Amino acid sequence: MTGQNQIDYHRIVKAIIYIRENFKNQPDLDEVASAVNLSPFHFQKLFTEWAGVSPKKFLQYLTVEYAKSLLQQKQANLFDTALESGLSGPSRLHDLFVKIEAMTPGEYKNLAQALSINYSFSSGIFGDILIASTKKGICFIAFADDQQEALNDLNSRFAGAELVNRSDEFHSGVVGIFAGNPASIPAIKLHLRGSEFQLKVWEALLKIPEGNLKTYGNIAQEINFPAASRAVGTAIGANPIAFLIPCHRVINSTGIIGNYRWGSVRKSALIGWEAARLNLNAEPI
Repeated sequence: MTGQNQIDYHRIVKAIIYIRENFKNQPDLDEVASAVNLSPFHFQKLFTEWAGVSPKKFLQYLTVEYAKSLLQQKQANLFDTALESGLSGPSRLHDLFVKIEAMTPGEYKNLAQALSINYSFSSGIFGDILIASTKKGICFIAFADDQQEALNDLNSRFAGAELVNRSDEFHSGVVGIFAGNPASIPAIKLHLRGSEFQLKVWEALLKIPEGNLKTYGNIAQEINFPAASRAVGTAIGANPIAFLIPCHRVINSTGIIGNYRWGSVRKSALIGWEAARLNLNAEPI
């Protein structure tokens, strides 16, 4: 990293910390830019290049995520949630939810309380896994070296939902893949929830063919945020569906395997297994 890149990086970190600590005051562009000693124009450009979203959009994401945590509480109402989140009233909360979550805050509150998720544990060639699904499809898969930790992760992602220890047809398809015979498994439906940026990144991951590898920079280019490699890395780290959304196929530009939420050794094993499968199934010369 060059000297200027280091300066820019620390400015972005400082800006993100400032926005996180002050989001309830809904700081405007001028205020955040002043906190990192940049002009509003320069700051807007720099932040968008590094974070993958504008400062305003980042503030909106933080606000909605905080509001979601409040709405998951049964006693929460929309008026108090809006004010506690730093918004002027329920109408602004409504507009933000519709824009970012594609649903009203009331619908989100009801959905969180009404959502039923089946979960089950299974063993595969890469260790134990936790599989979870709604009636729409698979919503969560994690390698479960510690089953309670994996279950806690699921619960935190879908706070307010009813978790039922039960397998279903979606789970059967996933078990077949992890048993080592993915070619015989029909297409599996996914039920994804995430920010607009995260969904773009996860969609790009789904397009990486088995046995192929891409860099974080490649993914950033494909989603039209060429300077957002770090933001891409963060979105990849938040991937809720192990293996089916193949974040293990993304490596550092240096060729190093890099970090993996479920361990770099497992990541290497996944990559090697896919490469071996392709070689095994290749037509003889």
